[in-house]
Amino acid sequence: ITNNNGTFNKELKDFAIEDSSVITRVFLTDKTGRKVDVVKIAPGNWSLNKNYHARNEVVEVLLKTLLNIEVKQPVPKAAHNNVVKNLASTGVKVEVYASSYRINLFGKIKLFPYEKCIKTFYVGGATQDNMGTYMLMENSSVPFITHIPGFRGYLSTRFSSVEDDWRDPTIFDQKLDEIKSVTLKNNSEPNQSFTIVNNQNRTFNLVSLIDGKTLTNYDTSKVIEYMASFGDIKFEALLSELNKNKKDSIIKSKPFHILSLTDSKGKVHTMKTFHKRSNPGEADELDRPVFFDRDRLYALINDDKDFVLIQFYVCDKILRPLNYFSNNSLTSKNIK
Repeated sequence: ITNNNGTFNKELKDFAIEDSSVITRVFLTDKTGRKVDVVKIAPGNWSLNKNYHARNEVVEVLLKTLLNIEVKQPVPKAAHNNVVKNLASTGVKVEVYASSYRINLFGKIKLFPYEKCIKTFYVGGATQDNMGTYMLMENSSVPFITHIPGFRGYLSTRFSSVEDDWRDPTIFDQKLDEIKSVTLKNNSEPNQSFTIVNNQNRTFNLVSLIDGKTLTNYDTSKVIEYMASFGDIKFEALLSELNKNKKDSIIKSKPFHILSLTDSKGKVHTMKTFHKRSNPGEADELDRPVFFDRDRLYALINDDKDFVLIQFYVCDKILRPLNYFSNNSLTSKNIK
């Protein structure tokens, strides 16, 4: 019962990492040239391909997978050749790196740290019953069926080589004291455009963009609430695969909003929104035709590099009109 010996060497079937906390980097690539390079910056903070923040919850799933994955059985001989062929052509190569030390005396004296590759293997597709995943260690010709005990499903999607699958959907993530100013230009209602300057002492300047006047009679609590709303603004989906002609047509149209946030370090973060057409024949509760989607907008973010889909439910709180800050006498009439 306790005999763990088998006909296969342990290193040819041992896909798991004993301690996921030592992992500093995971590199995934496939035959099409797609690459995902996830690098640890700090606990719970990972970079993606040196350009973006990685989605923390997706990285956590990967780390737990590397910790808990087990070999279920070798691939049956009848399927061996096909599995190896598919792994070679469509599999994702996974390289796992960890921190190590050139001098490590009894785990107490650690000198000369460096990063080394501790595991390399290939991840293929699912088994016929979708309860296992084909994997192959580097320098081995023996593929295995792997799984996580207690988990019903396959693991291939956790090793995606598609960059978009790992992207952190954050648009804005600034606290109140990290914001220098916010400017919202509303092109459909120019009189509702404004700038709020944070004086860093719980006082603000609220300026109407249409005439450049600084407004004094406004609801301070609403301004504070607004400026504190930029702490967790995320997009719903990246639209990298959207038809290029359609995308170009939308981007060349006049934006609905142009929102610019300048942080305390002087960096400007901009989001441009665009109307999204409603579904053909859509009508409201009074059976009137609806021309634009009432739940979502298109948006350009990250210096106009990324075209995304955002929800009114999430972004309404940072797309307020100027009269939202009204304090009785401040109305749309006296800001025209």
